[in-house]
Amino acid sequence: MIPLQTGPWEYIFANWGYLAGGVVFTIVLTAVSILLGFALGLPAGIVEVYGDGWGRRLVQRVGVLVRGTPIVVILAFMFFVFPLNLTAFVAATFGLGLRSAAYQSQIFRGTLQSVSEGQMEAARSIGLSKSESIRRVIVPQALRRSIPGFQNEFTIVLKDTSVAYAIGLGELLTRGTDLYLTAEGNTAVLEIFLTVSAVYFVLTMATNRSLDYAGRVFAIPGGSS
Repeated sequence: MIPLQTGPWEYIFANWGYLAGGVVFTIVLTAVSILLGFALGLPAGIVEVYGDGWGRRLVQRVGVLVRGTPIVVILAFMFFVFPLNLTAFVAATFGLGLRSAAYQSQIFRGTLQSVSEGQMEAARSIGLSKSESIRRVIVPQALRRSIPGFQNEFTIVLKDTSVAYAIGLGELLTRGTDLYLTAEGNTAVLEIFLTVSAVYFVLTMATNRSLDYAGRVFAIPGGSS
C-alpha cells in the first residue's frame, strides 16, 4: 500500500489498484457462488414440488436449517470446522453457494408451482414422461418466471460477499479495512467506506439493469400460464 500523500482521496486513488483486486475477488466470488446455488437450488426446488417421500422431506429440512443459520456462522464452519481444510476462497464459495441454494430452491419452487397443471397434463397427453414433461415444458417456463426473484438473490449474494471479511478473504470490504487500519490511512476512514459503498452500489445497479433487460427479453409473451 502506498502511504498517504496530500489527502484522503489522494491516498485512495494511490491505492486504487489494491482496492480493484478486492473488486475482482468480489465479482468472482459472487458469480461462482450464484452458479453453485443455481446448480443445487434448481434440483432442490424440483424435488420440493414433484418429489415425494424422504427425498422431499430431506430437502425441505436441510433448506430450513440453512436458511435459519446466519451466513457468518456458515462461513466460519466451512473455514474453521469443515475437515477438508478449505482455503478462504473455497470456504466462502461453498458457504455462500449453499446459502444461495437454500433460497434459490424457494424461488424455483414458487415459479414451478406457478405453471398451471394444464401444462403438465398437455405434455403427458402427447406421450412425454413425467420427468421429460418437467425438463422440457415446466422448467423452461419456470426459469423465465424466476428472473425477478433471481435478481433479488444475486444482489443479496453480492452484498453478502462482504461477510467473507470474517474469514480473512481479501475481497473489497477486507481490502478497504486494510487501507484504513494503516497509520497512513486512519484519517481516511470515511472516504474509504464511501468508496467501497459506491463500488457495491455500481455493481448492484449494473447487475439489476442487466437482469431487468434479461427479464424483458425472456418474458413469456402475454404472461400466459
